[in-house]
Amino acid sequence: MPNDLSPTARALRALEVLQARPGTTAGELAGRLGVTERAARRYVGILREAGIPVESVRGPHGGYRLGRGTRLPPVHFTQSEALGLVMAVLSGQPAAADPDDLIGTALGKVVKALPESVGQQAAMLRRYASAAPDPLSARPDPAITSELVDAVAARLRVLVTYRSEAGNEWETEVDPWSIVVRYGRWYLLCHSRRADAIRTYRVDRIVAVRPTGHGFEPPRGLDPVAVLEENLGVGWEFATRVVFDAPLSEVAPWIRPPMGRLEPLGDGCLLVGSTRNPHMYAQEWLARIPFAFRIEGGEELRAAAEALAARLTAAVTDPP
Repeated sequence: MPNDLSPTARALRALEVLQARPGTTAGELAGRLGVTERAARRYVGILREAGIPVESVRGPHGGYRLGRGTRLPPVHFTQSEALGLVMAVLSGQPAAADPDDLIGTALGKVVKALPESVGQQAAMLRRYASAAPDPLSARPDPAITSELVDAVAARLRVLVTYRSEAGNEWETEVDPWSIVVRYGRWYLLCHSRRADAIRTYRVDRIVAVRPTGHGFEPPRGLDPVAVLEENLGVGWEFATRVVFDAPLSEVAPWIRPPMGRLEPLGDGCLLVGSTRNPHMYAQEWLARIPFAFRIEGGEELRAAAEALAARLTAAVTDPP
């Protein structure tokens, strides 16, 4: 917690803590605010002076809590905060510039609720900014995403119906560990009961979610982003195995996590993974790496590389 926050800002932070954790003691509140207990009580006093009923309950299960029917003050944005919010939304969801878009509708409500002096600039930015869509991004269904978030939070196992890029559908039972947004896409990081292995599913390809009524416990100390990146290249239909003559330290910056796991191998390194699209793997990923390599595994990937090589050779061959 920065030390230069104003008393009002700390009081608002105290309000957030009491909203999230009713029954917070003065000592706990002080720890979360990074202040003394005396100062924490002073910030509670500021809230009370502002008309927010903060009740004190004595005893072993006591602490501070908000009174019933508490009406919280409206959220206030500075002009910089408002513009930053609009820019962040447009960067992540270019379609939000369209007022008929779902995210666009929500953004429009936020902008309209701003004071005129602040909202005018935000509205103009939204109206005149043109955000180019990320060709790799894909927005999932908000209802499906909401169901998955609920399952992650409640630690409840679910049945998900998944549709592959080829249009094939199947149902699988999973323990949903986390939702991770990476590389412009939303992923469900989970443990597949059928495969007894970690799996990463694109949320935009999940077409249905059904609860099972069974609970689960995620791994202790789970780092969802790290685990996702380790497993993005695992479990797809076509296996890949590529050997590079250059050392791992030089090749690593060119390897995206979905390509697989990079390991040292003699004076070079080995890339082991899998893919659902061998042609994309060869044309968009391998072809851009500026080091010599050999495709030792994955007949489908070898065939895709041969087809690419034939096309490029034909492109530079003089006609007879």
